[in-house]
Amino acid sequence: MDKNNKLIELDGSHGEGGGQILRTALALSMCTGTPLRIDRIRAKRPKPGLMRQHLTCVLAAQEVCGATVVGAELGAQTLEFRPGRVHAGDYRFAVGTAGSCTLVLQTVLPPLMLADGASRLHLSGGTHNPMAPPFHFLQRSFAPLIRRAGAGLDLTLRRHGFFPAGGGEIDAVVTPTDGGRLRAFDLLERGEPLEAFGEALAPALPRGVAERELEALGRLTGWDSQQLRVVPARQNEGPGNALMLTLGHEQVTEVFIAFGERGVTAEDVARQVFAELRAYQASTGAAGPHLADQLALPLALAVAGAGRPAAYTCTELTEHSRTNFGVIERFLDVRFDTRLEVSRAGKQWRVDVLPGAA
Repeated sequence: MDKNNKLIELDGSHGEGGGQILRTALALSMCTGTPLRIDRIRAKRPKPGLMRQHLTCVLAAQEVCGATVVGAELGAQTLEFRPGRVHAGDYRFAVGTAGSCTLVLQTVLPPLMLADGASRLHLSGGTHNPMAPPFHFLQRSFAPLIRRAGAGLDLTLRRHGFFPAGGGEIDAVVTPTDGGRLRAFDLLERGEPLEAFGEALAPALPRGVAERELEALGRLTGWDSQQLRVVPARQNEGPGNALMLTLGHEQVTEVFIAFGERGVTAEDVARQVFAELRAYQASTGAAGPHLADQLALPLALAVAGAGRPAAYTCTELTEHSRTNFGVIERFLDVRFDTRLEVSRAGKQWRVDVLPGAA
């Protein structure tokens, strides 16, 4: 699956220049057994280098495969990572702040999907963060597609965790594929619509906050009261606020989320998440921009292992995704071909993941 097992050197300032380069590189280093050196980590962020959540990703990867690591410290902008053999097991990873624990899962999931047995993970930190995939997105949008690829990912939310308090907890059970290979598949259409609903999370805030957000959302969408819900949460899981929209289709489910903060009205939060919904509805692509990014790595692993292509359509192709494609192509004998397709029904991007080096 790997290209040559020689040290791969990456520039962390390339493309979008954020933590995704580090996480994808760590995951693929473990999957392929290829040593890695990355310089200028998160160079394009206001605070470059390893923040707490990124360091947790490195340490989690080290534990999962017994890697030899140089540079695993807060603020480090250079890291060397030499992986060992990936081992299934029971793991506990704590960010220790409100930093996202879902990004830690993102790092160790790919190698554990190809491991020698099932793994159980307990992750603590932020579960609903503006700059990371929230729990409900992973559970509803991403995990079903992982199962379609032949691996199991079962997620349980034990406790919500919002910025700045954190304290969230997630349990994950990862069941590897039969035969050590993921299945390549196509996701070209959404299929028929199945459900649409909105949910407000507002622990440790006045109940009126959630109610005003849902009322504003109802006016924008035309949805009835049965489609608008307040999510139960313990008061000590806040303060925090998120407004989520879920659109379920036969082939794919999308989750859109906006976060409330001091000085932002409930109506503004509703307008923000509604704008994401409208952008999705204006396109014919199956995956939204975030799911398009998340899907790239598991599909590339499937294509590299099976030697057959896969493809998906999406509403938008972000610089984040393009950067991710570039990192994946450094580790795997695959290439990403992308093109914009325009029809009477709307616009969409098509991403073909093809065997053979770029």
